[in-house]
Amino acid sequence: MRRLTNFSFRPSLKNHVRSNLSDFKDLRQSTEGKKQAAVAITICQFEGESSVVVTRRSSKLKEHSGQWALPGGRVDDNETFIAAALRELEEEVNIKVEDEAVLGTLDDYVTRSGYVITPIVIFADLKKNQIVGNPSEVASVHFFSFTELNRKDSPNLETIPQSDRQVLSMNYLDDRIYAPTAAMLYQFREVAILGRATRVLDFDQPLFAWR
Repeated sequence: MRRLTNFSFRPSLKNHVRSNLSDFKDLRQSTEGKKQAAVAITICQFEGESSVVVTRRSSKLKEHSGQWALPGGRVDDNETFIAAALRELEEEVNIKVEDEAVLGTLDDYVTRSGYVITPIVIFADLKKNQIVGNPSEVASVHFFSFTELNRKDSPNLETIPQSDRQVLSMNYLDDRIYAPTAAMLYQFREVAILGRATRVLDFDQPLFAWR
């Protein structure tokens, strides 16, 4: 795996990320007794820099309302997790891509609320104005730049009395994004951008995400 040093959005970025993901041996987890979900870690261009699409979930949603998230959701019956990620990406933020845009996958993350989430890494050569949040699911759409992802003060690790695992979060501008989203963003940074084999399943979520 190789380290990415230039964060500009360019064709060679696609091959770099695909190569690092191919070299990484990602792990699947059992879905027995749990619900299967998939999310899209979507690389796009924002103000000339490579960025990842993140959202604030609508306050109207029954689960995890108002939290930071990656576009995604439950995998339907007879649907692959890649198909689910692509479907949810279009439904939530109006990004429609073909299977060829998929660069690879990262480790499954098991949530406290009973989901096994598979992160799908996608390359989308789109303009900012093509990316529009679905108001029934998304309060706002944001672009987490590779520069922000590589801040030296991220990740944050916190200890809570309710868990023997550390809670992970990533700094984003003047806010924090917590696991599970933060765990997947952190692994994406380490594996896809920096070329470092890193596992995140042992990092926990804050109490507000357990429900």
